[in-house]
Amino acid sequence: MYTFIAAIVKSILTLTGGIKVYNKDLLPKEGAYVVACTHTGWVDILWLGVTLLPRQIHYMAKKELFTIKLLGGFLKKLNAFPVDRDNPGPSVLKIPSRLLAKGEVVGIFPSGTRTNEQSALKQGAITIAQRGKVPVIPAVYIGPNNFKELLRFKKAKIIFGEPLYITSPDMDAKQARDHFTHVLEEKFRQLEQELVKMK
Repeated sequence: MYTFIAAIVKSILTLTGGIKVYNKDLLPKEGAYVVACTHTGWVDILWLGVTLLPRQIHYMAKKELFTIKLLGGFLKKLNAFPVDRDNPGPSVLKIPSRLLAKGEVVGIFPSGTRTNEQSALKQGAITIAQRGKVPVIPAVYIGPNNFKELLRFKKAKIIFGEPLYITSPDMDAKQARDHFTHVLEEKFRQLEQELVKMK
């Protein structure tokens, strides 16, 4: 189902302007990792999934979406799993931890709409990668964010950064999480600046 729908989505998005991808060679060729991408609409979710093909992404999605019966079933077929953004607890780590243990790719969009949500999700991306002993790949997307903007046929852009390994001999686990959360924030800023300059 994932591959079939992704092929259809790729065809539609390509017709609306396509995408320019930078630094895709930085993505691990195999093995598990967390990809943390900026988030400004729903189109970036589609483009990130298409860009990583043939690898499949298992997305974190807010639990409210799964209460809509048809939408929830559809999201599950697309490898999405629910997360409670307002009350994230230890259970939120179980599903991504199992996926990473099986060598899968977990996708997280840390740029939430609220300041506290942004902080929690960035920390979550780092925590999940730390527990799974896998790298975090920062990614920045610039382009259409909704259906109206897609119809302007403007090419989207996405850039990947160097893998971040959440470990340091000079820090305990909490210190490492705090440190690499700030590193991830800085990587987002740097990559966005680079992407703005690129044609």
